[in-house]
Amino acid sequence: MATDYDEARPDVAESRYATLAALRSANAPDARSVVRELDEADLTDGMDLPGADLSDEVLAIEVIPQGDDEFTCYSCFLVRHRSQIATRTDGYASCLECEG
Repeated sequence: MATDYDEARPDVAESRYATLAALRSANAPDARSVVRELDEADLTDGMDLPGADLSDEVLAIEVIPQGDDEFTCYSCFLVRHRSQIATRTDGYASCLECEG
């Protein structure tokens, strides 16, 4: 039997006949309730306010020292590979992006 691949799938064909009233009667939230729920979630996400007491917090950051094949750009202050040195003046190096 030959199959017509251009014919609409049954689930797509059925959705064409769904009426607007049937879609509205579904349990879909309206725009106002979604915005209200998002606003409530923003208030309770546990974000600390400016000036909050953070004395009990412990920050663990691993600092990796600059390698022998790296330099710090004098203009943007980013650590870059030495292959990105554009110019050197008075002991200061600039990267290709800052010079370009």
